[in-house]
Amino acid sequence: MNSVELGRKIKEARITRKMTQSEVVGNFITRNMLSQIESGTATPSIKTLEYLSRVLDIPLFQLIPDQKDDSITILNRAKKHLAEGAYDKILKMEEGYPPELQDEFWAIFANASLKLAKQQLRSGSYQDAARLSQKAMEYAEKGIYANSTVKSESIIVLNQAAEKLRHG
Repeated sequence: MNSVELGRKIKEARITRKMTQSEVVGNFITRNMLSQIESGTATPSIKTLEYLSRVLDIPLFQLIPDQKDDSITILNRAKKHLAEGAYDKILKMEEGYPPELQDEFWAIFANASLKLAKQQLRSGSYQDAARLSQKAMEYAEKGIYANSTVKSESIIVLNQAAEKLRHG
């Protein structure tokens, strides 16, 4: 969505709610700035969009410009793959995940790597199981969703794979 479309959408929401520009701006932005946003001659910041979303009671996602594959769409796709057990599809996303959601993706990658490691261990692919469990451990230690349980399970799988390789 371009600036003109965004401005039109904001103005329509304001008029639908029978609000004046002065009522919308409050102490956050100037009436002149809102006028420029509504006419498409100014592009609001994310903070301003969040404010307008609240005041006009519009979901924020309706005000954020459309992107072919926005971050939330990519995250939802990864979550869907995880729920469906399509762990290999998740690991193919490692190079292209949105950096602003790295913590979420590290958690997803940790879980997918662990699940694949367990599958490889059961199928007798011990080297792949070891490689994937090491990857799971690395991801499980990262970010705000660091997960000691995933790390511990990864260590167990790694030890089992190493034992099979030694005695296999």
